[in-house]
Amino acid sequence: MKPITLGLAMCGSFCTYARVLDAFRALADTKRYALVPIMSQASYETDSRFGSASAFRTQLEEICQHEIIHTIEAAEPIGPKKLLDALVIAPCTGNTLAKLACGITDTAVCMAAKAHMRSERPLLIALASNDAISANLGNIGRLLMRKNVFFVPMRQDAPIEKPFSLVADFSLVGRSFAAMREGKQLRPLFN
Repeated sequence: MKPITLGLAMCGSFCTYARVLDAFRALADTKRYALVPIMSQASYETDSRFGSASAFRTQLEEICQHEIIHTIEAAEPIGPKKLLDALVIAPCTGNTLAKLACGITDTAVCMAAKAHMRSERPLLIALASNDAISANLGNIGRLLMRKNVFFVPMRQDAPIEKPFSLVADFSLVGRSFAAMREGKQLRPLFN
C-alpha cells in the first residue's frame, strides 16, 4: 500500500516545538506516511530561548527524512502538482491563522496551505496563539466553516496569566488526523 504523503508545517510558536516534534515522531513511527517538512521563514531562521533554529531544522529533517521546504517558491508547486495528500500545520500561530483566513500567502507555510487547499485536500491546524479568543476568534470561526479545514482540539493553557490564549493538545495530532481522513472534526474542539 502506497504511503500517504503528509506535509508537516511549522510556524514560530517556539515554546511548543518539543511537543510538536514528539507528535511528528509518532506519525513517522507508523511508517504509513511519507513526511514532507515545511517551515515558515521565522521558524526556519529564528533562534529562541527554546533552542536554535538549526537544531529544530535538524530534528525535523531527521523525522521526515526529507529536505525542508522553506521558501514561497518551493511551496507553490504543492497545489498544482498535488504533492500532498494532507497537510498539518503545527504549531499554527495566530499570525498564520489570520493569513489563512484572509488568503494571504507571504510565507512558505501559507503558500503551502493555499496551494494545497486549492486542490480540495484536507488541512489540519494545531493552533498556538496568545490572542486566539480575542483578535483571532473570528478567524477560527472563518476557518471552521471552510471545507476540508480541521482543528486539533485546543484548550486555554494559562487562563489567568494569558486569558485569550489557546493551544492545541499536540498529543491529539494523530487522532485528529485520523478523524480528518474520515471527513470528521475530532471533538470536543475545546477542552
